[in-house]
Amino acid sequence: MPKILVINPFPLDEAGVARRAAQSGHVQLDPDTELVYRPVRIGPTSFMSPHDWLIADLGIYEAGVTAEEEGFDAVVIDTMSDSGMAPLRSVLSIPVIGPGKASMLYALTLGSRFSVLAQWKPALPRYKKVIREYGFEAQCASVRSFDVEPDFINLTEGKEDATFPRMLETAMRCVEEDGADVICLGSTTMHQAAEYLSERLPVPLINPGPLSYKLAEAFLGLGLSHSRKAYPKPTERKDALVHALVDGAVNG
Repeated sequence: MPKILVINPFPLDEAGVARRAAQSGHVQLDPDTELVYRPVRIGPTSFMSPHDWLIADLGIYEAGVTAEEEGFDAVVIDTMSDSGMAPLRSVLSIPVIGPGKASMLYALTLGSRFSVLAQWKPALPRYKKVIREYGFEAQCASVRSFDVEPDFINLTEGKEDATFPRMLETAMRCVEEDGADVICLGSTTMHQAAEYLSERLPVPLINPGPLSYKLAEAFLGLGLSHSRKAYPKPTERKDALVHALVDGAVNG
């Protein structure tokens, strides 16, 4: 039975984790697949700056570094920033999937150009950073925000009537003005809007969290994992140091 660890990028309470776990309702998984959602013990308030990205990398790495010895078969990172993916790949042999890169690559199997639907303008540097690092500048039609400040705890709950039409309007501009063939939701926190948008858009919509779960199943079924040549093992692991840093932040 495949057991997949899904790392939430914020120190969420039980209700917050449940909102994230609702993503599994957007995809049909093997009945034997088990998704285990785990929040980080430390994390940034948001993902808007290099300061935030550093803390996110540390928190997600610490949350997932023992996944293999705990018996998990794969790890999925629950943020489009792909925070912690590269360092976890360097120490784990099981598949580690970040929805940012996965969404964009999968979009290019469905069309020739994609757009990313972001929540608000302060988030745009993060998307541009990822697109540049992954070499997708030519295939990215645009990154547009619908300018609603993100709520990483409650997501879009209670704000659907106001938010969903704005999301649709912005996504349509990506299609009609920018030439996007596919739309990628810019955050796993947007999963609640996926059905609404999919029913109204003239192009495919990528819902990053559910896609990541399905890809984890596919990798496990095919016996694939990341390349050790691309993600070499560290000369000396410093897991005790990482745990101590997180312990100090939590208990200090």
